[in-house]
Amino acid sequence: MDLKDKLITSFMALEDRVDVENYVHDVRSEAIKIFEDKGFPTKKEEAWKYTSLKSILKEDYSVFPKAENALEYNDVKKYFIHDIDSYKIVFIDGKYSSHLSQTTHDGMDICLMSAAIAKPKYRLVIENYFNKIASKDSLSSLNTAFSQEGAFIHIPKNKLVEKPIQILHFSTGNESAIMLQPRNLIVVDENSHVQIIERHQSLNNNPVLTNSVTEIFANKRAIVDYYKIQNDTQNASLIDNTFIKQKQESVASVHTFSFGGKLTRNNLNFYQQGERIDSTLKGVTIIGDKQHVDHNTMVHHTEPNCESHQDYKGIFGDSATGVFNGQVLVEKEAQKTNAFQANNNILLSDKATINTKPQLEIFADDVKCSHGCTIGQLDESAMFYMQSRGIPHKEARALLMYAFSNNVLSSVKIPEIKQRINKLIANKLGVRIGFDL
Repeated sequence: MDLKDKLITSFMALEDRVDVENYVHDVRSEAIKIFEDKGFPTKKEEAWKYTSLKSILKEDYSVFPKAENALEYNDVKKYFIHDIDSYKIVFIDGKYSSHLSQTTHDGMDICLMSAAIAKPKYRLVIENYFNKIASKDSLSSLNTAFSQEGAFIHIPKNKLVEKPIQILHFSTGNESAIMLQPRNLIVVDENSHVQIIERHQSLNNNPVLTNSVTEIFANKRAIVDYYKIQNDTQNASLIDNTFIKQKQESVASVHTFSFGGKLTRNNLNFYQQGERIDSTLKGVTIIGDKQHVDHNTMVHHTEPNCESHQDYKGIFGDSATGVFNGQVLVEKEAQKTNAFQANNNILLSDKATINTKPQLEIFADDVKCSHGCTIGQLDESAMFYMQSRGIPHKEARALLMYAFSNNVLSSVKIPEIKQRINKLIANKLGVRIGFDL
């Protein structure tokens, strides 16, 4: 039995054991039909032309973990941003860990997706927002069909969430191979501000495939800062689908730091619905060996006087492969749009590969839009200059690469995140960087 057939059979078993609201039941049933019809994406599809899933789909994944594996805080402390006070929503092999988490219902809801689906008091929010902007592609639909657990965050009007929220998913290796499908729903009402940090982490070398979907709604004048830290093991693969809908004068930013994992695919979609909206998409990728990272982005401008800013930097060594497929779509009504898109890459090896395709699709005539990409190697003259001033070759390379990615890091608003990324970059480059970001 291949993985597709196994998942369809498993869905039938899920339906028998999960009691949910009719609305969610109907959504799930429709979603599994879409997945059954489309199956897993292949390289024949334009959006997946440079990313093949064959190597990760051949594993015999467990869809439902057979046993719980408890973790202690000291076992996973290093994966938290532990030097800040924060709310925490922690999952172990797809199941909620209450003793590692810190949730709240005090003036806002920072809790579990399963609780929101099951409790009548959340019904209106679920019916108004759940699965409203997630794409009907095969992988998002697969997640929808199996959506049981994840983070549910609802921030009411005029609320400044004083502490960041950390969402962490751990895989323990309790199964020989496991497939996880977390589902997050984040609703930020008018004039509210929230910061969220997300991480998926395998704790051993057993194969893990995570197919994640996150829906984010930034209502009028809301501010959402979202940070994704991806630094997993060589046998862990992540398909991350994030959909963001913005209303008038809202500000939303997503920073993605991809440093590890076998295959990582980041699908990031922004839908602007209102004037004076600001969207920021930034990322840093540093990978080696045979790792593969694919960023697929889209910003849809539908109304006037809005901005979007995309800036992705990639450093690829050994036989690593990078993909950037970015799209900016400007509708006829979206006059005075200011959209910027850039993808710059450094190849450290003759065997490293980058496939990049920035795209603009513009139907308005009074806009300021630009896009571009670069692919190159480290500047040899700069290397010579630094070495002539007494900086060793290894440190000189590291400093040049750090400088290359620095402008992406400069927009990170949480100092502790900057410090953590600084350390991760230093570890990836194999040097000690003696200054703070």
